[in-house]
Amino acid sequence: MLQYCKYQGLGNDFLMVDGRGATDAATDVATEAATETPTDDTCLGLTPERIRRLCDRRFGIGADGLIVAAPPREGGELRMRIFNADGSEPEMCGNGIRCLARFLADSDGDLPGRRWQVETLAGRIVPELQPDGSVRVDMGQPFLAPETVPTTLEIGDAGIPQGSLEAAGESFQVGAAGMGNPHVVIPVPDLEAVDLERFGAALEVHPAFPARTNVHFVQVLTPAHLVMRVWERGAGPTLACGTGACATLVVCHALGLAERSARLDLPGGPLQISWDPADDHVWMTGPAEAVFDAVIAPSLWDPEGVDDLDGQPPSPEATSPEPEPAVVETVSVDCATVCVQGCIRPDDCPSAAARARVEALLSSSSLDDLVNLAANSLENRIRARAERPSSSGG
Repeated sequence: MLQYCKYQGLGNDFLMVDGRGATDAATDVATEAATETPTDDTCLGLTPERIRRLCDRRFGIGADGLIVAAPPREGGELRMRIFNADGSEPEMCGNGIRCLARFLADSDGDLPGRRWQVETLAGRIVPELQPDGSVRVDMGQPFLAPETVPTTLEIGDAGIPQGSLEAAGESFQVGAAGMGNPHVVIPVPDLEAVDLERFGAALEVHPAFPARTNVHFVQVLTPAHLVMRVWERGAGPTLACGTGACATLVVCHALGLAERSARLDLPGGPLQISWDPADDHVWMTGPAEAVFDAVIAPSLWDPEGVDDLDGQPPSPEATSPEPEPAVVETVSVDCATVCVQGCIRPDDCPSAAARARVEALLSSSSLDDLVNLAANSLENRIRARAERPSSSGG
């Protein structure tokens, strides 16, 4: 069964799946962009429809998104694949990468000072575990050219894409920045007066942002202390957005409203954001914490009861026959597609050995036994985590 862990960073919560041991082919897929169009592409079996079901807060586990630690492809230590609650795949997530770093540290027993080279769709990102258990992340340089955000807004007097946008019957003066994903920032005098549901939803799909956008309303308390609310692309209102906090500081500094380093208060808590003038990199520091470990129930993973729960590609025994003598041509049989009406080779079934092992396990184990197997695996993992030296430095 597929094991997962739940982590949260300032209330922005994610289901974490360790796919580092999977084959690259198992995680090297394209996904549909939050549509109902069927697709055969999967990431460890995590189809967009399945991700939506898992992230549902009433009928599933509940999360803002799902993150897979996947094998690297471009010289990094690993690759982060993140999926929104609607099944779409964004370029990056600041809170998500902090949660990923803590997940890796907890899983592998890493101590403060550990840094990871993480490949993302936004480029290489480097999180570092801090002595107090928080995570500091080099988020790289912000994208300020309109085509790199992307946005149709033009560069204004502040040197960033800016202008006036109409949404839901109101006009807003906005600035935009990219942190590998698009953000629009709207300074307001009274944050509590903003109808986030109304204006966030309208601005997310504004034509000025061809790839949709994350939306952030911000109130400046002092140049070193900002308060913001978040509407995330593909997720709606969330308690925090790390890349959004970075983009908000960049836009507010460019507009002359904030210093290069400031505390940004989000509904889930504060982040410390700094924009280094030396190399133009943005740095984010904030918490990430484990919530629980679990396994996905079969009925949630596959309501139809026909799919596997391993989240792994079928074993070789299940997809190809044993080699025949050299004089006989070897024929590969895809049982899942050609045997839907019954086995076409009952006397020489290529899946017989695998099926026999499964049947032997099921016939010799009660349901309680199978549940205990999964529970013991999780218990051993949690015990190992608790017995490691503390990463909090306390």
